[in-house]
Amino acid sequence: MKRTSLSVLTTVLLAGATLSGCSESQPGAGATSAPATSAATQSASHPDVFHFRIGTLDAVALKDGDIDAANDGKTFGVGQPTDQVAALLAAAGQPTDVLHLSIQPLLVRDGARVLLFDTGAADASFARAGRLPASLRAAGVEPSQVTDIFISHAHPDHAGGLLTREGALAFPNAAIHLSAPEWDALKGDADAAALVAAIAPKVATFQPGAAIIPGTVTAVAVDGHTPGHTAYEIASGDERLLYLGDSAHHYVVSVQRPEWTVQYDGDAPLAQASRRALLQRAADGNLRVYAVHFPFPGLGRVDAQGDGFVWVPER
Repeated sequence: MKRTSLSVLTTVLLAGATLSGCSESQPGAGATSAPATSAATQSASHPDVFHFRIGTLDAVALKDGDIDAANDGKTFGVGQPTDQVAALLAAAGQPTDVLHLSIQPLLVRDGARVLLFDTGAADASFARAGRLPASLRAAGVEPSQVTDIFISHAHPDHAGGLLTREGALAFPNAAIHLSAPEWDALKGDADAAALVAAIAPKVATFQPGAAIIPGTVTAVAVDGHTPGHTAYEIASGDERLLYLGDSAHHYVVSVQRPEWTVQYDGDAPLAQASRRALLQRAADGNLRVYAVHFPFPGLGRVDAQGDGFVWVPER
């Protein structure tokens, strides 16, 4: 099963999305806090901005919006009884009828370079989003100051903010980094022709696993979600942060049951194996993780627990 088309993904999301209110609750009883390796603070003046550090690098979680996916057996835990999904959610203190997904691109300042990881959903109809420009400015950065954009994959909740409503480049001075397989798939998508034409002069492709900014940003291939889906390792000295992309969507279901099928994955069996392998790598290495769809700000670690894992947010 392949779902490389932006329009196909939008249809899937619309089918599973409920546009009701969304809570940003954190894991419930039983979760423990991971020790913070760097200072982290939420902006007192702007709740959509969360500052932290990766070694000597300044980093900021930037809230763009939310997606709500119904627990209807069609989106997460496909083929599983909905009461099993509900029980997993209830044990974490979450609503049992809906799965809340946050959307938070990541900003990193590296000397003169201003790096943005994914661009949010903009005004896509399946999400309540489009707050990235305001969040970015609240963090003290204008769109024209962004020098490099790293796209995990071309689904519209990650690449939707590349263009303005008028079809112009939202970040006119930024190189747009995405994997060569992802770019090839995007160019082959007739529904993405306008996006491809607009961003083509700015696109800088890389091979899976490449050191894109040596010593700072390395691509981590996580196969199955899309043809060139990529996580990123961001480094400063001995400190590392693993940006998950869509390796895991939900902080309970994706982490505790990585083998459950996700409708968004183009090649579900491959994505499930990749998800488990990446979570195992994170747990074994006690890696600091940034999860774009977990409760804001999406910063924490993954611990092994039984046959699965558990998300441990930084406090």
